[in-house]
Amino acid sequence: MRHDHVITSKHLSRADVETVLDRAAEIAADPSAVADRHAGALLGLLFFEPSTRTKLSFETAMKRLGGDVVDMGSVESSSVTKGETLADTVRVIEGYTDALVLRHPKEGAATMASEFVDVPLLNAGDGAGQHPTQTLLDLYTIRENAGLDDLTIGIMGDLKYGRTVHSLAYALSNFDTRQHFISPESLQLPREVVYDLHQQQGGRTGIREHQRLEAVLGDLDVLYVTRIQRERFPDESEYRKVAGEYQIDRETLEAASDDLTVMHPLPRVDEIAPEVDDTEYAAYFEQAHNGVPVRMALLDLLLSEDGGGSDE
Repeated sequence: MRHDHVITSKHLSRADVETVLDRAAEIAADPSAVADRHAGALLGLLFFEPSTRTKLSFETAMKRLGGDVVDMGSVESSSVTKGETLADTVRVIEGYTDALVLRHPKEGAATMASEFVDVPLLNAGDGAGQHPTQTLLDLYTIRENAGLDDLTIGIMGDLKYGRTVHSLAYALSNFDTRQHFISPESLQLPREVVYDLHQQQGGRTGIREHQRLEAVLGDLDVLYVTRIQRERFPDESEYRKVAGEYQIDRETLEAASDDLTVMHPLPRVDEIAPEVDDTEYAAYFEQAHNGVPVRMALLDLLLSEDGGGSDE
């Protein structure tokens, strides 16, 4: 696989996903085998929103491949404060690097930026839109714990603004999955996403929506929990209506299958109690750690001259 850019999981085929995940598994088994594979390569980090796991795992991934990173730094310390456009910013930093990683608060920003650069651009989150590299590490974690076919997954929390949810739902439609979406009515999946998922599944009824977890918990192989994202709400009063409504603790999980895998893209607030961390259900720290081999695999495929493939 060699895509010029990775902008949305909607355009990742099953073959694309499996190529990345298989490569990640190889790297995880023997990281030293790729230690100097991309010596001299530079990855540009452009984060217009705060990030811990995504930014650090991309930096770690590039360095473990033998390359290095250049970091735009905070928006406040960049030329953005002088009025520089995103198009000009990516054009400039493209000249210093072999690939770019962009996080931006505006949905569609990564698509727009990709039109102005020739090096690979990876979308690290664009507002409430997409987060495809998070999806790839999520799929890797799911495959390691529960497999990706004949899978029943519950996705719970902020489904309206959650870009990790949108990305994951699209990618899962490539596999034999039953997706249950659990949220307050005000935070349901956008109707256009539901429509797209039905279309991608060819009319199969693998999608269900619920307001209560209890209705489906016992049937789930995976429970993917997301944070209610305060920063995405245009109205603080609307956030307060739903904050803390969905919480997982040991008592909740008494009704779950013994084989349930609980995931979370992190950061969490209070949606998963710390008492769950030490149970066999918890896979969210493993999930975060998987960001390194998966992003190593993705960068390796994007930067390799023999990668082959098509746009996006």
